Amino acid sequence: MISKLSSFLKRPASIAVIINTIGNYLNVFFSAFFVYLLVRILDPTEYGVLSVLFGITFVLANILDFGTTATIYSYLPGLIEEKSENAYRFIKSTFFYQTLFSSIVIAFLLIAFPWLDAVFFKTHAHITTLYITLFAVLFFIWQNFLSNCLYVAKRVLQVNLYSLYANIAKTTLVLILAQMHLISVGIIIFVFGIVGPSVFFIFVYASKKNHMNAIMRAPIDRSEFRFRYTLMYFVASQFFNLGLRMDLFLLSYFNLKAEVGYYGLAQKIILTIIATITSITQVLSPAFAQVTTQKEIRAQAKSALLYMLVPTAIFLLLAITPNVVFDLVFTKKFLHTATISRQLALVYIPFSFISVFHLFLLYTVKKPGKILIGNLALFIIITAGCYFFIPLYGVSAAILSLGISFVVASIILIGLSAAEYKKLPA
Repeated sequence: MISKLSSFLKRPASIAVIINTIGNYLNVFFSAFFVYLLVRILDPTEYGVLSVLFGITFVLANILDFGTTATIYSYLPGLIEEKSENAYRFIKSTFFYQTLFSSIVIAFLLIAFPWLDAVFFKTHAHITTLYITLFAVLFFIWQNFLSNCLYVAKRVLQVNLYSLYANIAKTTLVLILAQMHLISVGIIIFVFGIVGPSVFFIFVYASKKNHMNAIMRAPIDRSEFRFRYTLMYFVASQFFNLGLRMDLFLLSYFNLKAEVGYYGLAQKIILTIIATITSITQVLSPAFAQVTTQKEIRAQAKSALLYMLVPTAIFLLLAITPNVVFDLVFTKKFLHTATISRQLALVYIPFSFISVFHLFLLYTVKKPGKILIGNLALFIIITAGCYFFIPLYGVSAAILSLGISFVVASIILIGLSAAEYKKLPA
């Protein structure tokens, strides 16, 4: 048993997962420190505004990804394996079209965002803060793009080191601004959304100067964007990512104020754990893209499920964390966050295993349309449950809607994956 475990941990994928997970825990540390600091500076209502705006950046960054993450993991591994010069053309073309489409949407939102905030989000944030939020989205998109390319190139350690350097820069700047009493919602978003990614870009360029220059010299080819595959996954991922934010957005819509702050902080804890799941899927995605038989997919799925036991265990630990720990970190001002966090931890447990089915359907059989079915069900259940029942049951309605949606989505994805698995050669 020990020898099998040792052999499993020595696999290249396991080493990469461990490095990525450690990097994620460092991100957790920095995120916890920022929360520790901010809850002592901002009141629950202000933190609610910050949570909603960060939620918007997350949703927009995923929407404006336009499915390019899936395209990178599906097609770039083969180009790198062949050492093809087309890899540079693929990267530049994909980056160009993603940036072009994203910029068009952001330009439109610069006009519409103040109206959207007044009508739907109701944060009443200053217009400058809203604009900083939109520009931060573009920086997050670029950072994600570079990170994904490095992951496919198996430069896991470098991604995590550059993220660490960015976190150190953000921490230093936040501490300086806090001492000068200059912390505000807009300043926080600027530091996290623009300064942090900029530091990441500098280190990537400094270490990959030759490759970056080769990418800049490469021609742009429209066919490299894989519009059909990318568009289908884009639609599927939007229902998924937006669905996972509709609970917070609708709590804000119904003007629950302090409850939005409590829930937003609890959701921040959950998102930190989800980052661990992401660190695993980032490493495993290229491998899922290269398997073609039932035997190979069984081996990959078994490994993936074993890795997913780690975030599952973290969810379970969060579910039994006593109030004294929450009080120590968040103060009694955010007392209700403890109960919400524990409940969310339980309903999010299926999320880890949903990710494995996503990997299979997206990268192995390349059927993003199948993922769309499960994601659409998840979005409808969360949105309808929150819209109709939050006015009656408050935060409890959001948590229950999430739980039901994960169970239903899991059942759908298991069925669709089983059908596609049977079509693969033995």
